[in-house]
Amino acid sequence: MESFNPCLDCGICCTHFRISFYWGESDEAPGGFVPAALTEKLTPFRSCMKGSNDVPRRCIALQGVVGEQVACSIYEHRPTPCREFPVYFDNGRPNPKCDELRAGIGLPPLPDPHPMGCGLA
Repeated sequence: MESFNPCLDCGICCTHFRISFYWGESDEAPGGFVPAALTEKLTPFRSCMKGSNDVPRRCIALQGVVGEQVACSIYEHRPTPCREFPVYFDNGRPNPKCDELRAGIGLPPLPDPHPMGCGLA
């Protein structure tokens, strides 16, 4: 059974944030995993995903139509900021920033598994 993944019909975060990270995550570095060809250097120690440092922003790895159907072309090799941006927090609550960004493109808020405020904060 497939689990619900709101990111597959959204993708707005990939067009909103500059996706910057330590250059050692690039596959140019030993143990790195982010494809270097999809990054640009910001400083001697920081890189970002191409397209995310420009305005309008759109990460080069984002495929599809934002707000309809999207995917990350390097999902298994995405940088730390992408791995650490929570759609839902550890307590199961939706990230308000996701809801804010989703509203900007006409998507509904994320479903809240604890809508009655059952004591989880």
